Amino acid sequence: MKILVLGGTSFVGRAIVEDALRSGAEVSLFHRGMTGADLFPGLTRFLGDRETGDYDALHEGSWDAVVDVSGFRPRDVDQAMDALGDRVGRYLFISSHAVYESEGIAPGSTEDTPRRAPLQDAEVLDDETYGRLKVACEDAVLARHGARATIVRPGKVAGPYDPTDTFTYWVRRAARGGRVALPADPEQPVQVVDSRDVARLVVQLLAADRPGAFHAVGPAEPVTLGGLIETCARVAGTEVEIVRVPADGVPPMFPLVRPHWPSQQRSPARARAAGMPATPLEVTAADVLAWDRGRGEPPLQRGFSPEEERALLARLSA
Repeated sequence: MKILVLGGTSFVGRAIVEDALRSGAEVSLFHRGMTGADLFPGLTRFLGDRETGDYDALHEGSWDAVVDVSGFRPRDVDQAMDALGDRVGRYLFISSHAVYESEGIAPGSTEDTPRRAPLQDAEVLDDETYGRLKVACEDAVLARHGARATIVRPGKVAGPYDPTDTFTYWVRRAARGGRVALPADPEQPVQVVDSRDVARLVVQLLAADRPGAFHAVGPAEPVTLGGLIETCARVAGTEVEIVRVPADGVPPMFPLVRPHWPSQQRSPARARAAGMPATPLEVTAADVLAWDRGRGEPPLQRGFSPEEERALLARLSA
């Protein structure tokens, strides 16, 4: 199978490329050449820039499938589809759970949950615009490709090479042990999916030529946020005491903290039936811990710094 990946050198895209290569696929990459330029040296690369609409490199060639990892606005997918024309078979778009309405859903919600109103353009990607832009992207892919369209909607993705620091924050924090400040209810459900499970699902869907939408959520067993932190500590060989702290003044989107619990309890049934594996949370945590230590544990962009956390816990104990 010949697969073109739009992106493929950062996090989820990197995992998809690695899995596709293991499966024996012939993989080509379209990207700017700025991230991961040293990865996959034997692959054909087409250089361009989605931000400027530069798809000139894609005006020749044909593929059995394209995996769009880096489309965030409708113009991204429209321009890519215009450039590729009828020279691709299946178009698999990596979307997001942010496409869904949050009100009126219950635990176990499926891919048929109502989506938010589409948004055709916005320069800033934030809570208000990101999901709605993804809805419009999905609509564009479905309108153009119909039964040859596949939509994968990951939850919070975890694994090595994660640039968001979201899961990495808790892995690193648990590895330090001791009193852990948590600005949320420890009983909050949380869904994280290993990037390699997302990749396996994508490659399986392409191999089976399957249309439709699929939740990519994990882990293998339901877990609470408190349970996730304790699992990370167990993997690191430390002990933690979770201390619930006020959420006042905490930056929004604190790592894995979500006030709307049903959105962290979506059904993985359709994706599991299509071949998505369920990596145990312990395995994901151990691999992220090893990767983070191997890169020298650089400062994280999310969560409390060690100094902020110590000061907060000291104030609460005073």
